[in-house]
Amino acid sequence: MTEWNIHPIRLKVIVIGNSGVGKSSLMNRYVNHRFTNMYRSTVGTDFLQKEVNIGGTTIILQIWDTAGTERFQSLGTPLYRGSHCCVLVFDVTSKLSFSALDMWRKEFLIQGDPPDAANFPFIVLGNKTDLNHREVSHKQALQWCEEIGAHYCEGSAKLDDHVENTFIKVAQAGLQQYKKHTLENTGHFQITCKQPRETHNNCEC
Repeated sequence: MTEWNIHPIRLKVIVIGNSGVGKSSLMNRYVNHRFTNMYRSTVGTDFLQKEVNIGGTTIILQIWDTAGTERFQSLGTPLYRGSHCCVLVFDVTSKLSFSALDMWRKEFLIQGDPPDAANFPFIVLGNKTDLNHREVSHKQALQWCEEIGAHYCEGSAKLDDHVENTFIKVAQAGLQQYKKHTLENTGHFQITCKQPRETHNNCEC
């Protein structure tokens, strides 16, 4: 029996993207099964975790929501290090938030410096599909994801549409990354942390 079938595995997941795309909404919908329109912009970072089972392996997803504003990007280097998966979030009603994903991805690779960066798992998530004034088509987003080798999902935090399935894919991708790189390094490095004090968010999705 392998080690990851005996003890829970902690996977670090980073959620990044422009401010207002719904990062906090997606996290709270997935972890706490709640949605509100009253979020305030994340200041610095926010953190939630959830236990899931993937193929008989118990996973503790440690999900970090980073502030989507430039003044907090200096937090990137220590925060991104040791990640097992990165979720790039954009708003399907905002071309600007979609075009910014390439910058966020490159910033993560530079500051996080993951092993085998060319094959690091990215999940791209288009949020707010419940709105009807869409500016980024499914085809356009999918094409970009194919170009960078990322998996594409889209849905709505407000309607709880495809949120659970997306984070299951995140857990699966993170687990593969863990098996490939963490276990082959004898240190078995895992990140553990206590739940920080609640931050106030104001994402308007």
